[in-house]
Amino acid sequence: MPLLQQIIKELEGMKKYPTELFYDGNLELLKKPKISIVGSRRPSTYSKTQITNLSSKLSKSGVCVVSGGAMGIDAVAHQGAGVNNTICVLPCGIDVRYPAVNKNLLDSIAKEGLLLSQFANEEKARKYSFVLRNELVVALGDVLIVGEADEGSGTMRSVEFALEMGKEIYVLSHRIGESKATNKLLEEGKAKVITDIDSFIYSLYPHARELHVNNSDEFLEYCKTNPSYEETLAKFPQRVFEAELSGEIIIKDGSIYIQ
Repeated sequence: MPLLQQIIKELEGMKKYPTELFYDGNLELLKKPKISIVGSRRPSTYSKTQITNLSSKLSKSGVCVVSGGAMGIDAVAHQGAGVNNTICVLPCGIDVRYPAVNKNLLDSIAKEGLLLSQFANEEKARKYSFVLRNELVVALGDVLIVGEADEGSGTMRSVEFALEMGKEIYVLSHRIGESKATNKLLEEGKAKVITDIDSFIYSLYPHARELHVNNSDEFLEYCKTNPSYEETLAKFPQRVFEAELSGEIIIKDGSIYIQ
């Protein structure tokens, strides 16, 4: 469906305001605080774990995660936030599932979250469309988080957009020799480092601390009973993946235990 993009104030920072936007899903997500997350299509296990944990905690704090639906950091960010609290900006028509490997994820976001695109139905992804997609992803977020990136990668175009829009950029703490592009951003003073996820979230959204204190985690409470993996997967399919990846739980002899 076409969207009256004039209602989205965040897009005013773009070089060229989109002439038309298309969507599928829940437009109410546009009214929430939003953070954009981008990064490598081949991230390390460390980056995937940290982005999963970060996205999950942002979502629990009432913040919607925006990304581009690509393999790697994008997909991890969407999954970590939960498909009902994420916005995916596509480089193709809303009806095109690109990349095909993320078809199930994109289908789920269309049903419970929100898909956005500047391209009409059936339009395929092209080199220029990725650039336009990246700009829209950056424009929607309050800040930009780069999970991992190499120098000269497409992710760095998103960084350029953020700098042009005057948005703050945050990166994960990486070891020397890893994620060279984000380490260089730190060296140049163009980004801030996230050393503690909770502190980062509270600094941007002070209400999140109270929200975390007042809301018990039904999933973790359930896991304290050491349920079977099969039962837990049926009851909390998305959270099992997130919690195992972030190290909150371990699976041993067919049962789940809190770390």
